[in-house]
Formats: sequence, C-alpha cells, structure tokens
Amino acid sequence: MTLIKSISGIRGTIGGRVNEGLTPIDTVKFAAAYGTWLKKQFPNQKIKVVLGRDARISGEMIGALVRNTLIGLSIDIIDLGLSTTPTVEIAVPMEKAHGGIILTASHNPKQWNALKLLNAKGEFISGSDGEQLVQIAEKEDFDFSGVDELGIVTNDSSYQEKHIEAILNLPLVDRESIKEANFKIVFDAVNSTGGIFVPALLQALGIEQIIELNCEPNGQFAHNPEPLPEHLTELSSLVIKNGAHLGITVDPDVDRLALVCEDGSMFGEEYTLVAVADYVINNTPGPTVSNLSSTRALRDITEARLLPYAAAAVGEVNVVAKMKEVGAVIGGEGNGGIIYPDLHYGRDSLVGIALFLSYLAKQKKSMTLLRSSFPNYFISKNKIDLAPGTDVDAILNALVKKYESHEVDTTDGVKIYIDKEWVHLRKSNTEPIIRIYAESKDQISATNLAQRIISEIQAFS
Repeated sequence: MTLIKSISGIRGTIGGRVNEGLTPIDTVKFAAAYGTWLKKQFPNQKIKVVLGRDARISGEMIGALVRNTLIGLSIDIIDLGLSTTPTVEIAVPMEKAHGGIILTASHNPKQWNALKLLNAKGEFISGSDGEQLVQIAEKEDFDFSGVDELGIVTNDSSYQEKHIEAILNLPLVDRESIKEANFKIVFDAVNSTGGIFVPALLQALGIEQIIELNCEPNGQFAHNPEPLPEHLTELSSLVIKNGAHLGITVDPDVDRLALVCEDGSMFGEEYTLVAVADYVINNTPGPTVSNLSSTRALRDITEARLLPYAAAAVGEVNVVAKMKEVGAVIGGEGNGGIIYPDLHYGRDSLVGIALFLSYLAKQKKSMTLLRSSFPNYFISKNKIDLAPGTDVDAILNALVKKYESHEVDTTDGVKIYIDKEWVHLRKSNTEPIIRIYAESKDQISATNLAQRIISEIQAFS
C-alpha cells in the first residue's frame, strides 16, 4: 500500500492501514484539513466548494467521505458527480466558490485515488498553501460544526453542457471547418468520464462519425490508463481497421490528450501541445511555455516566429505561474496537457481537442503529414521504482558531480545537456519513483541515453 502526502494533495492506493494507504481515515483527515484551511483563508464567510470525480471504483466511497467531512465543517458543496478535472476547474469561478476538489488519481491505475485541491480561481493550490494544509492535517487542527450549522449539498449536472458551450464560444474553435472536414474519429476513454464528455463535445463540434472504445464510465480501466504508445495498441488497430482520420484518447480525469495518426502511428504526446500551440500563435501571436521535461520543438516553432518561449519547472502549478509571468497565449506539458488561458488556467483535453481539430481541418492535411511538418525530436520516458528510504537527493547530486563538465540545470531536479541531447531526472511528487526523460534526434538514441543514465543511477544506489 502507498500513501503520498504532498503540497498538491493526498494520493494513495485504496485500503491498508492508516497512514499507509488511502484509507477512510486518511481521506477524512485531509478533507478536514482542506476545509479548515479554506475557512482560515476566508474568515467569517460561508464557504462553498465544488466537488467532482472521475469514474474510479473507489470514487463513490471517497466522495461520500469528503462530502460529509466538509458538511461537518459547515461547508456547502456543489457536487458535479462524474466529471473531469478541467470541468471542476471552470466550475469553481463560475459558482463563485472558495475552492474545489477533484477526486482522481489522474493516469494512475484503478487501485489509486487522490484528492486534487483547487483555490478560489479554480487553479491548483500553491506550494506554500499546500504546506499550510499538510501542517493542519498533521496537527489534526479541526473544529467541526454543531448540528444547526452543517453544510448542505447541491447536485449540479449542468457543467458538461456549460464547459462545452464555453469551448464552442472560443474564437479559434471553428465548428464550420470541422464539420466540413467530415472527420471519422476513434475515441478511447479508458472507461472513465471522458466517455461521457468527449463524445458530447465531438457531436457539438459537428462530428458524426465517432467510433467509441472503452467509453462506459465504470472505472474498470481496459488498459493502463496512462496514454502512452504501449497502452494504445487497440486504439491504433481500430483507427486502421475503420479507415479513420485519427484516434483520440484521454486519461481518466481528461486533462491529458494523446492522438493517433491515420496509419496507426502515434502523433506523440509531446506534439499535442506543439500542434495546438502552432495553431494558436499563428492566429494570436504571443509567448509560449512548457516544462523542462517537454520537447524543444515548442521552443523551435515559437522562436521561428520571433516570439518568446519560456521553460517552467515540472508541474501544472509551475507552468501556470510561468505563463502568467510572461503573458503566454498557450502553454502546457509534454504529457499531452494543454493550458489555454482564454478558457482557464488548467490542463484541459476538451479545449485541446477542439483547437486541434480546428487546426487539422484548416490545414487540410493528414495526421502524418501534419506531424512531419514539425521539428522532429524523440523523447524516451522512463522511470525507476524506489525502495523505501532511498536517498534520491544523494543520487541526483552524484549525477551532477559526474556531469559537471556539461551544462547542468538544477531548477527542477537535474537536467543535463549533452551536445544536442538532454536528459531530465526528477523525483515524482505523486509516486515513489524517479522519472527519467531523454530527448535526441531519434528514438534509439533517446532510449540509449536514458538507459545509460538509468545504469549509472543503479550503480549509485
């Protein structure tokens, strides 16, 4: 069993002993800490929180625990039920709520769940706010309300429509071009809430040929829910079999977007952001932002237009902060996360789909031709599972010393530049692992670079 408490929330596997897995007691304690933190942020106000969840099997149980804990703190709940992370993010300011919680472990397998915490802007809480919250949880500094002051729950199923309508109203979303293109699309929702939201969006965009795969939101993930090539073989086969223009998949909470070309090849998670950004900066020129683990292709296409590019530390909250700092018109992460500030500051696969299809329709190209139009880099994404008690910092410091003759960036973990290649190593905030990303001119070179670093890490540990 695993339980990870961090500034971004609490994440763990269901079951086990208290403080070792995401048990009911751990869930209640962290929900109480969040509610208490909100009440301290907004003293003498009646607090309102938006709540939503993905389709995980544990979602109803975790949701009931969180909901009733907040009620016990005299907090009112707007419960969206089965929803998506970006939908909850836009609902918070629309409801004038003080915060929001999404119950999802994102791309983690079904045995995981988590509480992802939002501030009053519908954005992930900051590092300093998260530290305050963790301290409240550790001290169990809660003061529950009397019977006459309990919060109330309002169920609201309108936000699928509201989210889609907000996307359709964006100037760069071109429904006429999409409808005219007459796309045939295969969509894989990995049996989570994307199966509700994405087909509805596609239909609203005028797409009539939709082949649904794993779209029943029952939480029984048909394959590993992380949208990596090795998990998308069935989607790839169906694209070819049905003569589709493209395949689309999202992760369980619909904040990561991956695409498959008409020949079954992967468009590449990294290039989801590159393509959408190309469309956005062509029409509304401005700065772009991605994190340190993302492909340099975004930087290339941005600077080719004499526009500024900036890199941020890994993590949505860091990317959003950098986007606000530089006034970025588009940004995100190389894991397929699109952040389009004209809608909201959060990774949103739904707006990513709408913008990408608008671009594809206007380009009048196949997916493979569109992909070939971008600078060609290859990233190898790897991870090493850590034994309990592993001194990760000592490992990273050893690598810094080993490569001290090269350019090394320690802004976020360790990024080592070796000629025109790079490798980025960092501790995960959500899993007991080191993530190792390497980029090079071809997949073999990138993989070899990553494996070399992995071997060196294993020698250190």
